[in-house]
Amino acid sequence: MTTAEHQRLTVNTAKKIPLEQWGPYLSERQWGTVREDYSMNSDAWNYFPFDHAHCRAYRWGEDGLAGISDFFQNLCFGLSLWNGKDHVLKERLFGLGNYEGNHGEDVKELYYHLDNLPTHYYMQYLYKYPQQEFPYNKLKEESRNRSRQEPEYEILDTGVFDNDQYFDVLVTYAKENSKDIFIKIDITNRYTKAADVTLAPTLWFYNRWAYDQSEKKPHITRRDKTSVKATHARLGSYYLYFMPPSDSLMTENETNLEIVSGQPNATPFTKDAFHKAIIKGEELSALRQKKSGTKFAPVYKYHIEAGATKTTYLRLSNKIFDNPFATGFTNIFNARKEEADSFYDEVLQATKDPEWKRIQRQALSGILWSKQYYHYDVERWLTTSDGITDVNPGKLHGRNADWKHLKNQDIISMPDKWEYPWYAAWDLAFQCIPLAMVDPCFAKHQLLLIMREWYMKPDGQLPAYEWNFGDVNPPVQAWAALQVYRIEKNRTGKGDIAFLKRIFQKLIINFTWWINRKDSNGNNMFEGGFLGLDNIGVFNRSSVLPGTMQLEQADGTSWMGMYALNMMDMAMEIAMKDEAFEDTATKFFEHFVLIAEALNEQGMWNAEDKFFYDTLSIAGSAPLHLRVYSIVGLTSLFAVSIIEKKILDKLGDFKKRITWFENYRLKNGRFWPNEERAGGEEILLSLVPREKLVYLLERLLDESQFLSDYGIRALSKYHEQNPYEVTINGVDYKVQYDPGDSTSDFFGGNSNWRGPVWMPINYIIIESIRRFGEFYGNDLLVECPVGSGNRINLMQVADELTLRLIKLFDKDKEGKRPTNGKESWFYERPGNEHLILFYEYFHGDSGSGLGASHQTGWTALVAKLAHILSNKQGGTVKKPAEEEVSGNNPEATIDNMTV
Repeated sequence: MTTAEHQRLTVNTAKKIPLEQWGPYLSERQWGTVREDYSMNSDAWNYFPFDHAHCRAYRWGEDGLAGISDFFQNLCFGLSLWNGKDHVLKERLFGLGNYEGNHGEDVKELYYHLDNLPTHYYMQYLYKYPQQEFPYNKLKEESRNRSRQEPEYEILDTGVFDNDQYFDVLVTYAKENSKDIFIKIDITNRYTKAADVTLAPTLWFYNRWAYDQSEKKPHITRRDKTSVKATHARLGSYYLYFMPPSDSLMTENETNLEIVSGQPNATPFTKDAFHKAIIKGEELSALRQKKSGTKFAPVYKYHIEAGATKTTYLRLSNKIFDNPFATGFTNIFNARKEEADSFYDEVLQATKDPEWKRIQRQALSGILWSKQYYHYDVERWLTTSDGITDVNPGKLHGRNADWKHLKNQDIISMPDKWEYPWYAAWDLAFQCIPLAMVDPCFAKHQLLLIMREWYMKPDGQLPAYEWNFGDVNPPVQAWAALQVYRIEKNRTGKGDIAFLKRIFQKLIINFTWWINRKDSNGNNMFEGGFLGLDNIGVFNRSSVLPGTMQLEQADGTSWMGMYALNMMDMAMEIAMKDEAFEDTATKFFEHFVLIAEALNEQGMWNAEDKFFYDTLSIAGSAPLHLRVYSIVGLTSLFAVSIIEKKILDKLGDFKKRITWFENYRLKNGRFWPNEERAGGEEILLSLVPREKLVYLLERLLDESQFLSDYGIRALSKYHEQNPYEVTINGVDYKVQYDPGDSTSDFFGGNSNWRGPVWMPINYIIIESIRRFGEFYGNDLLVECPVGSGNRINLMQVADELTLRLIKLFDKDKEGKRPTNGKESWFYERPGNEHLILFYEYFHGDSGSGLGASHQTGWTALVAKLAHILSNKQGGTVKKPAEEEVSGNNPEATIDNMTV
């Protein structure tokens, strides 16, 4: 791989932390975060609301619109805009807190991550800014008045974009080198009449000095009419060069105490001074004359004709230039764009469909834009003040109080750019898979990072997410590590065994935590709480059950079976190079067998329904199956592995041990999860014996149950007409198919697992079915979809499911993308037809996007799915239903049952 970007990535692999100093590390929302919450009642959303964000200095990070920062977020750059009507400048994204939205927190803006490179030498961002007054109050009021049964009220519903009365603000970054960045801002008037707009590109320092007396205060000083110098003790000096402005303003990144706490300000130079100066004309003279500060902006006032564009250039560099915009400087943007094209042509070379390639590139660009600075020292947060509220002793026993070891200050791949900078253990694992397509070194670094001692708890637990680090996410890190390892090995021909060894050692600690903490009876049937699936259960699975009741979870047990099998696979891969790991392969193999036995033989399988269920054990009563057809039961498909004969021949002790174990268990009538291909060429290990696999697939591939036009639903559509109802301890519970936004506030209501399609779960299902297909070939054919008469093998089933997921983002015959739903009208307009949003999850019937609109994190898995299918089919996509099934066995049977 010889593209310029690949060469830069090669240089980065030699760094201790494989990062560029400058990137899109600036969040687009810091307000309303757990870290900024110093309230007495742990009310993060209300303690630091959006209305305070423009006038209150942050404690743990910064935010801005379409911005960048260095990797310690010392110095930040972002946009400020004013349409002449708003009461505040547009300098960060607006949205609703959890209590303000009828379906939880939600961003109410139109913005798009168009392009990005792993080194961020080229980045593009599009923001759509209304020319009418931004409907802040209308969005709040309508959302407040809507019920859970109504859809979210979005900005496109307000009418401010109906007549194209808005500006397209396109921001492009092109690096000359790692510390020299050109910035281009194009503002296009999309309306039919001329309009005015004010642009204030802003440079500022993150305020650490207010909270740390040892921190030397940095400063920005004016050099001349078109440049300033920013000086920082650790970062050094940087210069912002800009075209001649209409005005230039200087202030301090300090809290406006008068607004926030009613205390008088010592000076007018507060964080929100630009708002007052540009909008109200207050203190303009003082801000113009101020020679130095910690926040600066040149101001451009444009009158833009209908359809016309105004372009502004800036340059942020650590070098002094007499002529920073020398003749031909704009060529850098074309050069870096060509390099980005070459890079993605190489990465996506198997993809021939231009629409698929566009989907992949935007998905990958979005996840690269979501690399953000994250700073959280829990012990300091618990014991110090933010300068507004006194230290609260109650916090010492409140949220995250038992995570005092956690001291994070890193660039992390975030689920999205808006829902405040946060990470979740299992989100991050999924995010590393598409990241590995473009930057495997960074993907490996991220997986290892969350295992480090300043993240992982001393007992081995991984932090779930900052709202409650002690919650439990599914243990997918070993699976993700193998995925990333194989992606890099397939691309380069060389596997990074050192990476596997490093992460394997840490995963053993985490695996042990699961064994000790989540298998209270020692019977290999695991709990785990909600396991990231929010409202999937009959009741809140994270709650403590009364008395002697205990919930044994089919998915908790299945995830652990998958974990054991992944660890075995990893140990075998390492053992091929280092025989010292052969014993651990045996250990995890035997543990997998015991978990498989527990799942299949200790009551989780319902023989009548032919499905796995959570089991509620109540003292003095028979175990109660919670008979809900959900992905809880389908997680049993996830643990599947194929061991090839050449590996067994190489690992003699491993082969000897499993052969003895098999003979012993079969001789004593014990459960055995192996299935061997004739001649012993391959061994299949899975939690699900073949006959049960067939039953599960019959439900999974039934369009009246799990299979939608756009993937696998989280809950079977069967429960639309047949809700599951149960009474436990006098309390009535009900689970019904709910394909869109959650219609209750159960478990917060921010997301819904009772019917929608979720990309990460679909991805694992597809990967697992593909593995089954590799083993069974045409010996196992199934009807897909059920009732169609179309009989295909499991490899083709995986392809069919992949196509359905890609269809979420692909244009149909009418030019509509299902993910756009009721907003398709806007994305069919000229100039918008190539804009794609990657939502958190998708409506189980219509495919329309739901939840966070930019959760490119795990939804970027669609890029990898398209990559797999394009490679498999040579770039020519052919639906499995159109393919011929080879072989002489058109119909396979199991126990006289047609498969």
